Amino acid sequence: MRDVTLENIFKHRIAQKFLNRSGMAHAIAVSYHAFNLARDQGQDVDIAAKAGFLHDMGHYTWYRNGKWDYELYRKNDIHAIKGAERAHKLLIRLGENPVKAKTIALAILFHTDSFLPTNDIVRTPLQQIVKWADEKDEEEGGMHHYRTIEYDRALKSIIRLDEMIDAFLEKENPGQNP
Repeated sequence: MRDVTLENIFKHRIAQKFLNRSGMAHAIAVSYHAFNLARDQGQDVDIAAKAGFLHDMGHYTWYRNGKWDYELYRKNDIHAIKGAERAHKLLIRLGENPVKAKTIALAILFHTDSFLPTNDIVRTPLQQIVKWADEKDEEEGGMHHYRTIEYDRALKSIIRLDEMIDAFLEKENPGQNP
């Protein structure tokens, strides 16, 4: 049994604030990619989907003269650090297992190299999955953050992914994930 569902996260005001800032459509797409990659690689699909969903909640909006400045973002952004912190705090508030919350936060922290001084970090398989899931949905110049999705459609997508996670967990561990 999962302590926190994606729907619980999605409906929380903090998640709405920061995921809408960084792109709800992108967050949902990355969550689906992370689920599929984790399933295919024998990793925890629940943790992967949650990390994929929350991976960009640390974004700050880098604007100059009223327009998004991608170069300012590339030079100054630490969204993975801020996102890991926000996600951990949110998950703990919602009642997530503390070990899972930490694992999700670390996957968020290492989903990008943009804030690292070098590109030689060794990721866990789960951290690599979240990085790959994000890269699968990227668009040039950060345009993936500007795709939109209606609230009702987003909620239905999240509920569907929760059902997929529950079905997978039930199949893997019959009787343990009602």
